[in-house]
Amino acid sequence: MTKELSILEAKFEAQKLAFGPIYFQAVISMKELGILPLIGKHRMGIDVEHIASTLGINPYGVGVLVEAALNAGVLELIEDNKYKLTKVGVMLNSDELTRVNLNFVNDVCYDAAKYTTDSIRKSKPEGLKVFGPWATVYEGLSQLPDKIKKSWFEFDHYYSDDAFKSALEIVFEENPKTLFDIGGNTGKWSIACCKYNQAVQVKILDLPGQIAVAKKNVEDEGLIGRVDFHEINLLDTGQKIPAGADAVWMSQFLDCFSESEITNILKNVHQAVTPEASVYILETFIDNQKYPAAAYSLTATSLYFTTVANGNSKMYSEAKMLELARNAGFELEVSYPLIGHSYHTVLKLRKTK
Repeated sequence: MTKELSILEAKFEAQKLAFGPIYFQAVISMKELGILPLIGKHRMGIDVEHIASTLGINPYGVGVLVEAALNAGVLELIEDNKYKLTKVGVMLNSDELTRVNLNFVNDVCYDAAKYTTDSIRKSKPEGLKVFGPWATVYEGLSQLPDKIKKSWFEFDHYYSDDAFKSALEIVFEENPKTLFDIGGNTGKWSIACCKYNQAVQVKILDLPGQIAVAKKNVEDEGLIGRVDFHEINLLDTGQKIPAGADAVWMSQFLDCFSESEITNILKNVHQAVTPEASVYILETFIDNQKYPAAAYSLTATSLYFTTVANGNSKMYSEAKMLELARNAGFELEVSYPLIGHSYHTVLKLRKTK
């Protein structure tokens, strides 16, 4: 049961939200200036003067940042006016998950979030205009500045790479000869499939920009003879997925679309596959998470879809995804929850009609 806050406690929580963006940028600044890593190296603490002289930053700047970090629970003040990292500070300084999330929010989401109201009103990703004139982020992904693109792909891959080992075992239980990787993006999953199983042939289906990136990565791995490419815009219902797949794979793909769009995409898959084919969906479902921090982060990620990605999608629950799959003519054969050490569930579907 959630503890009921007093009026003073509630007011304090409200101020955390009011000033949250400023404290967030203070942490980003401390990482970029090297202050947080330096404090992390001094387990017995370090004072402002030593931080300033070591890094060549004026003491005033160091002072306002460490005071903010102290209030935010990132640092603690010990004897002799020295600062050391709290456990929260350790996470911000050295935890890979936190690093990926911080960079994604700062580089991809932060400026765009100012357009949340417009995005909600217009059902369009109005924040995307801070990067370019595209209708969705996927159209401009290959054209984003390198830093932005790096943070985007690190975020995307971090939440799927940990699931790949277990997912490969699930998919290749039935030893498919031909696998379609729909929304294959950089080709990372397709490459992993070819390395895992020496006989499988893979076809990546995606937008032209993503196909170009995937093709280069596949060529670099020497797998061009085993991976095929099919340019397709799945929002155009007139463009049909070709037949011929023993298995269809969609990894963190369907959450990029609205409910009606997901239904149409799954109907497109439905017309392309036989009842014997297996259809796999890998997603981080908000109703199937072990840790509160995971559900908290996923809920915030929905607002990234609102303001940057496309204006109409979100992180879905498993129950909602299964409802949409049934509407498209599929039934659940097996659900593999939280595979490996990841936050992901694999849904294995079959065509029913």
